[in-house]
Amino acid sequence: MTRRTTLLVVAEVLAWWVALTGLWLVLVSAVDTLELAVGAGSAGVSALAARAARRAVTGS
Repeated sequence: MTRRTTLLVVAEVLAWWVALTGLWLVLVSAVDTLELAVGAGSAGVSALAARAARRAVTGS
């Protein structure tokens, strides 16, 4: 994998993570430290799954 490709992958996963974490923050009523950690972690896993799904559909 080239450096450019690596940066694009990181940017895509980061964009998914930011969007999913933002959505979670909008939907949750009260945020404490544990909930924030769980939400950010699950958004990270979901971001990786979204990248894998897009890659499976487009083949790239």
